[in-house]
Amino acid sequence: MCGIFGVLPQSAGKPTDLRTLSYHAEQRGQDSSGLVVSRTDGYDVQRADFPIRRLLKKTDTSKTGFVMGHSRLITNGLSDNQPVVRDGVVVIHNGIIVNHEDIWPTLEKKRTLQVDSEVIAAIAAEHIEKGGDLEGIADSVLEKCTGVIACAMAIPRLGKLILFSNNGSLYKGTKEGVLEFASESYALDQVGCKDVEQVYDPVILDIPQHESLSVVDHASRSENLIPELVLSSNEEELLEYPQPELRRCTRCVLPETMPFIRFDEEGVCNYCHNYKSRNNPKPKEELFELVKPYRRSKGNDCIVPFSGGRDSCYGLHLIYHELKMKPVTYTYDWGMVTDLGRRNISRMCAELGVENIIVAADISKKRRNINKNLKAWLKSPHLGMISILTAGDKHFFRHVETIKRQTGINLNLWGVNPLEVTHFKAGFLGVPPDFEEDRVYISSSRKQLRYQKLRFKAMMESPGYFNSSVWDTVSGEYYRSFLKKVDYFHIFDYWRWDEKIVEDTLDTYDWERAPDTNTTWRIGDGTAAFYNYIYYLVAGFTEHDTFRSNQIREGQMTREKALELVKDENRPRYPNIKWYLDAVGMDFESTIRTVNSIPRLYES
Repeated sequence: MCGIFGVLPQSAGKPTDLRTLSYHAEQRGQDSSGLVVSRTDGYDVQRADFPIRRLLKKTDTSKTGFVMGHSRLITNGLSDNQPVVRDGVVVIHNGIIVNHEDIWPTLEKKRTLQVDSEVIAAIAAEHIEKGGDLEGIADSVLEKCTGVIACAMAIPRLGKLILFSNNGSLYKGTKEGVLEFASESYALDQVGCKDVEQVYDPVILDIPQHESLSVVDHASRSENLIPELVLSSNEEELLEYPQPELRRCTRCVLPETMPFIRFDEEGVCNYCHNYKSRNNPKPKEELFELVKPYRRSKGNDCIVPFSGGRDSCYGLHLIYHELKMKPVTYTYDWGMVTDLGRRNISRMCAELGVENIIVAADISKKRRNINKNLKAWLKSPHLGMISILTAGDKHFFRHVETIKRQTGINLNLWGVNPLEVTHFKAGFLGVPPDFEEDRVYISSSRKQLRYQKLRFKAMMESPGYFNSSVWDTVSGEYYRSFLKKVDYFHIFDYWRWDEKIVEDTLDTYDWERAPDTNTTWRIGDGTAAFYNYIYYLVAGFTEHDTFRSNQIREGQMTREKALELVKDENRPRYPNIKWYLDAVGMDFESTIRTVNSIPRLYES
């Protein structure tokens, strides 16, 4: 996934425009970058594993008839970067092709790179070599490829540039006779372009014609953002899966180790006694009335925060098909979104033709923050402090406001599962459950202040928590818990959440499931398998137990079925845990041995 941009002819454009377009492209990721520059004697392709603004400083773009580039969030292929160059075709591509492995055997061209975008260039080259016309290239690519494709394709020997997309994540505009394009309309607005419009159907443009293509790769990165997943049976054997005989509620499946739990004389817990139905939707007609002022006759009219998880994906389906809104999805990638989650984002947005705006954090920095906090946690393990490992994702809420400002769209519609209530995470810190909350997303400032006070006290037990990540954590909590949210509604306040309907619907999109678990919950979150391993090992339960208990209370599941499911869902997910620890730079064996040595809250 990346931000792409270009200026034609660059010689007539202002240098500041190129800098502005590249700056906004970095919002989508800055792990690597690339430029394509036409010279008097041919085309110069520059590829780098550092941010685009640095590459621009190293590249002379002052005397050129055309320049295009990208700033990339690495999702597939670390050593192979864009622009992809093969068979005289140069491609920059925003999106993920989820079926590229299946396409290669159908082509006469042979794969030479890891990056999924190579298949676009191969399809185009084969189409041209077989006598196909330029207008048919986009159709050929889109017919074969599944997933988001927003593409700028240069064919220097023919002197042609082709712009096309299948989800609208590409815009073009003009300024004083200069054509400029970018992944978002906001960037073009910032440079003063007129007649800005989304690109779906192919736009074919003339660029300087040359036979010569030179490629230069710049490398400086020492860390690997996509660690090779090397699995080991010896490591997997370190993961423990005890089966403690815990007393459980006779109505739900919560165990005696749940914070603040009490049982009555019949063995029913206080969580059941105090439960208020959360899956009792209001009339849909109310939401139709609420969104009526936001509807637009032209262009997108709502923002959908979009993680690629099952609930946001099903929510997008409802918003598009049932509510009949025209959404733009927004994804915050903080380095713990799994490739599976990214692929599901690509599937859904491509199938619905929905634009996806990505705000990517500094992935290296975020992972270093996790590393520091995990090391601090391991020195003084505390179940109430596990949530600090996911503190970096709270800027998701901050950047909703960024996207509102950039798109001019105020309405944001969320797909928050009403049954995802995890009182125990704060409970282990000493915060009692608030049974009066009737929605997942409602939380008082007083409760948050108490929570932060208790967390600060726990941090004092391991000074390593006071590291460079503190401001990132504190500011993220502000945007999540204290900033007043306006113009937003929750789709599951008006549609009942039913797991079978959700999964059956997602199957129609060929929605991908994880290979190491049967659950579909949290599989797009790279942190979940690790923290659930800790919770289960130390307390004998995970968030799966609380989720299934809520389903029991809602009448969606029997207790017997829930017990069967959590026994399976709580099994350690070795591949996901391995990926997580590799990604944040932690040694698997020493980390797991430390976790395994933590005293249990139950008798073995």
